[in-house]
Amino acid sequence: MLFVLGIFAAGSKTVEKDTDLHQLWSDCKLEGIIPYEVFKSAVAGRQKIEKPYKKNLITIIDYSKPSTQKRFFVIDLEKRQLIYCCLVAHGKNSGDNYAKIFSNENGSLKSSLGFFLTAEAYQGEHGYSLRLEGLEKGINDNARAREIVIHGAKYVSDEFIKKYGMLGRSWGCPALPVDISKEIIDKISGGSCLFIYADDPYFKENSIFLKTQ
Repeated sequence: MLFVLGIFAAGSKTVEKDTDLHQLWSDCKLEGIIPYEVFKSAVAGRQKIEKPYKKNLITIIDYSKPSTQKRFFVIDLEKRQLIYCCLVAHGKNSGDNYAKIFSNENGSLKSSLGFFLTAEAYQGEHGYSLRLEGLEKGINDNARAREIVIHGAKYVSDEFIKKYGMLGRSWGCPALPVDISKEIIDKISGGSCLFIYADDPYFKENSIFLKTQ
């Protein structure tokens, strides 16, 4: 049975069935980088977002991977191209090398999962940063109140991994390598879709964007 997504533009083509979505995944050369099921969930969920997104991009963070692996991906759906692939940190209380525990609560120092819209970039405590709007009640809708933002951090680097065996951890923010964080923030800010994934039963059962997939 074909999985019906609803139609969205991806360059000159449209994607409306699982076979077409698999072709998009293949065209983006994501095999061995992002599991197909994770990509499918991200793109299908994006289609259910009622608030308009202004950029034909999708950012995927795959927290099922360890912090020592690249797990932050930005995909240009129009050009069918992976444009960024880099390290990303998770929250201090979500786990050590693997993020295993997630929260929407202020002060938890844990990462949140689910679908977000990127908002405005600003200069803050952690330098150039990007605010996120959580779209899932009870899962990530406290992101703004918690000040969960994308920012650069010195503890997100290959050198840190070599020294400590894993990345440093944030207070819940998806922190990026300093040398590329501003470039990525400028690319995805202002209304693009961000999907943060982990193999978490509560999230899979309660995400409003995954339930009907």
